[in-house]
Amino acid sequence: MDIVTEPDARLRIAPELMMFLPASRRTEWQEVTPDGTSTLGHHVESIGIPLTEVGPMIMRGSGVAPSYLLTPGDVVEIHPVPRPQQLPAEPRFLLDVHLGTLARRLRLLGLDAAYHNDMDDPALVVQANEERRVLLTQDRGLLRRRALWLGAYVRGSRPADQLRDLLERFSPSLRPWTRCTACNGELAPVTKEEVAPLLESGTRRSYDAYGRCRECGQVYWHGAHSNSLEEIVQSAQLWTNASNSR
Repeated sequence: MDIVTEPDARLRIAPELMMFLPASRRTEWQEVTPDGTSTLGHHVESIGIPLTEVGPMIMRGSGVAPSYLLTPGDVVEIHPVPRPQQLPAEPRFLLDVHLGTLARRLRLLGLDAAYHNDMDDPALVVQANEERRVLLTQDRGLLRRRALWLGAYVRGSRPADQLRDLLERFSPSLRPWTRCTACNGELAPVTKEEVAPLLESGTRRSYDAYGRCRECGQVYWHGAHSNSLEEIVQSAQLWTNASNSR
């Protein structure tokens, strides 16, 4: 006669977090073994879920902290971060080397999005911490670094999907056309006369309103935006409005 034993402890994983589990273990219930020293947070991360993506953890109707030590028989529900995610201030972002297109789109919307195409993981963590930026990445190992103050996993393989994911998660205030998409600097209004030497003759004849990046000096003008950029802005405004109305 087979003897049926109960698992030491069980974690019930919300559907939104299932994507982080290995394909061979992608089931709602996860069995873990308490050892007296490993915290609940450690067990969650050990099955593949970064704590940056975890919201309320509920046991017997009450919330438990990541520092809780599991005991045999515990059953804990693991929920995702609520959306929109509440932050102490308007979010500022830092993107890893693989998210350059997303960085430019965030800047297009007026969001403070720092990006370097040559920065390694330790340096990213240092800058995120010093400047209190949310580190955006698809590197789960980077999100599990203990020193990191706050990070977020970016969902989606296409820049449009990634942008929508970020806007729905953080619901930031948008200020389109106010940042330099090249360097993230803020744009300042300038007269046509100030930037005339930098413009083609056709541009000088056709446009009167100009802005210049305070950091790198790049010049922008009303009407210089392609239809595709206008569509990005309009879609982002719709997504943000929908998120705020929930």
